[in-house]
Amino acid sequence: MSVSAQSPAAVIQPGSFLTLHYRLAGPRGNIINTFGGAPATLSIGSGELAPALEARLLGLAEGAHVMLDFAPGQVFGARSPDMIQWLPRQELDALGDPQEHYAVGDALQLATPDGQGRFAAVVLAVREDGALRLDFNHPLAGQPVTFEARIIGVL
Repeated sequence: MSVSAQSPAAVIQPGSFLTLHYRLAGPRGNIINTFGGAPATLSIGSGELAPALEARLLGLAEGAHVMLDFAPGQVFGARSPDMIQWLPRQELDALGDPQEHYAVGDALQLATPDGQGRFAAVVLAVREDGALRLDFNHPLAGQPVTFEARIIGVL
């Protein structure tokens, strides 16, 4: 007679590689939602998720499904007035398409100064000379956040 023991489910720890479905939402609804589509893959500690979110995933086992609520500013910090700046049109043209037209509410993806990454900004105002007033705060900065995750696999 042979007895086969099931191996225990893998548990998330720093450096774990995850496959999961997740939903990140604020007061106005979902920002990211992978449920119903392809799952996401990421590595804990690589900066793909905010540290506050990663901290709450640590210790969860493969197969876990959690719904987590965070207080305003707990995940993406407080809104900072220093993150709202004017960008002259000449600088904007050097970063992208000089023929591009921008409107209030547009979300832009701009290259980092070293050209190695990208960051987002939302257009708050457009002057006649084409300069843009941009908000570089995370859209959920200073907001309460709901994070739902279903852990599919942990390596």
